[in-house]
Amino acid sequence: MGAEDFQTVRIDQSVMQAAVSERPFHVVIQPRHGWLKIDFHELWGYRDLLWMLTLRDIKLRYKQTALGILWVIMQPVMAAVIFAVVLGKFAKLPSEGSPYILFVFCGMIPWNLFSGALQRAGISLVGNAHLISKVYFPRILVPVSSIASVLVDFAVSLGMLVLFMLLYQVVPTWRLFALPVFLLLTLVAASGAGLWVAGLNVYYRDFMHAMPVLLQIWMYATPVAYSSSLVPERWLLLFSLNPGVAFVEGFRWATLGHSALSVEMVTASVLVSLSLFISGIAFFCRVERGFADTI
Repeated sequence: MGAEDFQTVRIDQSVMQAAVSERPFHVVIQPRHGWLKIDFHELWGYRDLLWMLTLRDIKLRYKQTALGILWVIMQPVMAAVIFAVVLGKFAKLPSEGSPYILFVFCGMIPWNLFSGALQRAGISLVGNAHLISKVYFPRILVPVSSIASVLVDFAVSLGMLVLFMLLYQVVPTWRLFALPVFLLLTLVAASGAGLWVAGLNVYYRDFMHAMPVLLQIWMYATPVAYSSSLVPERWLLLFSLNPGVAFVEGFRWATLGHSALSVEMVTASVLVSLSLFISGIAFFCRVERGFADTI
């Protein structure tokens, strides 16, 4: 190799060093301060990862299933039929002037969204232990992506509701425009509760086993298969502290045009949902520093 060859190498290296020096790239990972330790700018930078995690959860849910998307339809429909026969036909419970099966199905859709999001978020960190223990990224993206993937099930169930409304000739009113508000309320409550359960489940695996039982009790405390009008007035405020009351009755109010929804219900549920959401974020951000070592 001659002198010209060495000179060429020196020139190429100097050009490369100049190019690197013009566009330096540094990643600094440091603890955040304050009681709400969340960096929204960092989350926005990882938006592509959030999208990929969501798509992965959707694909895994329906991969190698014989019935596929039919499972999403069968679950609320079968539950609505059972409740309609037992509570509507035998117990003769009121349905606010709607066919009982349609009344129950309208309650099952937001409840399944809430319970599905809570369950998937609760086990999401443990299920992604191989990622959390090896690669750095905002840990909150894992439960959030699990919650986002449940929206596919919600969209399918919503399409089934349209068929039910056509079958029973129920014409929607202007109240249908309020449906996104109650959908947002459902997601806020599910996200807050999901972040609590996800963080606790890393340190105490009992929550993974207790969650189905707690959700079953929570469903009976929510007017999914019955109307809130059956609750005595003196207990109505306490009953409304359950965030599920507002989004279930609100969903019926928006789709069927009538329900036992009241301003007091919405106010109480909104306050509880926001408190659950803010405290869930604060708790998750506080305990996430120990996830990689514990999980």
